[in-house]
Amino acid sequence: MKRREFVKAIVAASVSAKAMLGQKAAAPVAPSVAPPAAAPAPGPVPWMRGLLEVKPLAMTPLLPDSVAQTTARFFTPEQRAALHRLCEILLPPLKGYPGAVDAGTPEFLDFLISVSPAHQQHLYQSGLDRLNAEARKALGAPFASASAQQADQLLQPWLRTWMPDHPPADPFAHFINVAHSDIRTATINSQAWSQAGRRTPDVGLYWFPVDPDMRRQAPGQGEA
Repeated sequence: MKRREFVKAIVAASVSAKAMLGQKAAAPVAPSVAPPAAAPAPGPVPWMRGLLEVKPLAMTPLLPDSVAQTTARFFTPEQRAALHRLCEILLPPLKGYPGAVDAGTPEFLDFLISVSPAHQQHLYQSGLDRLNAEARKALGAPFASASAQQADQLLQPWLRTWMPDHPPADPFAHFINVAHSDIRTATINSQAWSQAGRRTPDVGLYWFPVDPDMRRQAPGQGEA
């Protein structure tokens, strides 16, 4: 009798355990909560629009002289003619390099002075007018018609050796020397001058190391 009750107790225990396991297995599983979706990216801002469609332009060098022609627009025709002749006299072609006229210096100075301060404009205008007046007094014609020898006689007395911060005190001498410096600077910085320099091979050049070894002994010299 006790054995039968013992067996029943074991069976009841196993049944209750299975029931409990079944209840746990049948219990609904709570759905996992997905993380909140990331906020959508903002719409394209002005500096982002069309970035993928943009194609870079070809990198081709552009020369100013090939884009537009320099036009004289500041000096009067008589002043411009005097400046043209002054450029011919002060810097003619030399040793394969172009002169001031070949380099377009008169046209460049016409533009440069047109955008220069008022005192620089007055210096050139009054100087060119004085140059024409001196030529008429000596030759009976404007400076543009002067020969090389006649122009030299008009200009030589006014040429000075001067420092940039100490120009000649006389206004006309000041103009002649400033114009001489401007003509030379504009010519040697022109494209025509640069192209002429490329034709000259670099010969007779030598170099030394930037940081020579001071401990290096000259050939044939030993330690004392």
